[in-house]
Amino acid sequence: MNWRNVYALGVKELWSVLKDPVLVVLIIYTFTLALYSVSKGANTEVKNASIAIEDLDQSALSERLDQAFLPPYFKEARRLSSGQDIDTLMEQGKVTFVLQIPPNFAADLRAGRSSELALQVDASAMSQAGSGAEYIQQIVAQTISEYFGLDLSTKVSLVTRAYFNPNLDTTWFNAIMQLVNNVTLLAVILTGAAVIREREHGTLEHLLVMPLSASEIMAAKVWANGLVILVAVVLAIFGMVKGVLGVPIASSTVPLFVLGTLLYLGSVTSLGILLATLARTMPQFGLLAMPTFVVMQLLSGGTTPLDSMPVLLQHIMQLVPSTHFVAMAQAVLYRGAGIGIVWPQMLAVVATGLVFFWVAFRRFRKMVSS
Repeated sequence: MNWRNVYALGVKELWSVLKDPVLVVLIIYTFTLALYSVSKGANTEVKNASIAIEDLDQSALSERLDQAFLPPYFKEARRLSSGQDIDTLMEQGKVTFVLQIPPNFAADLRAGRSSELALQVDASAMSQAGSGAEYIQQIVAQTISEYFGLDLSTKVSLVTRAYFNPNLDTTWFNAIMQLVNNVTLLAVILTGAAVIREREHGTLEHLLVMPLSASEIMAAKVWANGLVILVAVVLAIFGMVKGVLGVPIASSTVPLFVLGTLLYLGSVTSLGILLATLARTMPQFGLLAMPTFVVMQLLSGGTTPLDSMPVLLQHIMQLVPSTHFVAMAQAVLYRGAGIGIVWPQMLAVVATGLVFFWVAFRRFRKMVSS
């Protein structure tokens, strides 16, 4: 491999990207507006949840319960009249929670008798259903305790301390994970589109009549497109993630994350070239790339913990470089881990990347020779 040829071809790839306004706009949008909108818009904590109350007691206690659900966790409670069809209301998706207060609720508690509240939950709103029910339970218990002037808590209390994200702010989590997902998405699209574009425009044949090898052509596409994404990642960390979104990332952890991203780009850009060799046209490449990206995004540990997946699937995902990159990114940017902790993940990224590069190179060389 002649590295001067690789450098010259890579410069050509950079100019191809910079002269394509659609790709430039896509890169800017992906690491700015798309990153911001997902980080701010996709919340998993309880926020502005809709709740309705069917008050069959009509007591001072039930009135206080009605006023206990306040923003930003809940919208203003909707009062339901007796006999109103709750099932229809929930089927229409107008409320997520319905709290039913039985008759003589306050009188039974005052007399020392037990009483039950009914809480109906629309479980299709998965991001709010589970934690929202716990919020409601805590609010009801606290309101009743304050109303009767009694401490209804148990003798053993659970004190919770949240590390690395003490405010449980979804924005902090979404910003980093969306940045990782964008790296995967753009790396696959840019390198794959570069191969398809060369073939559709006929410029690949021009390269083949020159004293160039398939390895030089492929290596140039990997480093050039990887460099574009790496620069965009660094600018996004300091400009969007730390600057606009205010995620408290220690500047000392950024170099290690950039190094891990560099290693990861070698494997994921090879994946883009591999998919491009399996497709003959740009639409076919899109149909191959999107399901691949979705699977990598959902099963790499960024959306749901890897430990919650089936054991067989956990073993399979160890062969995918995005799994190790997500683990490395979370450890470095969330917990401030050093290289002494994340070196196994970085080594796994390199190992899986070499396999991806080797398979992609064989496919690319076969495509070039044919």
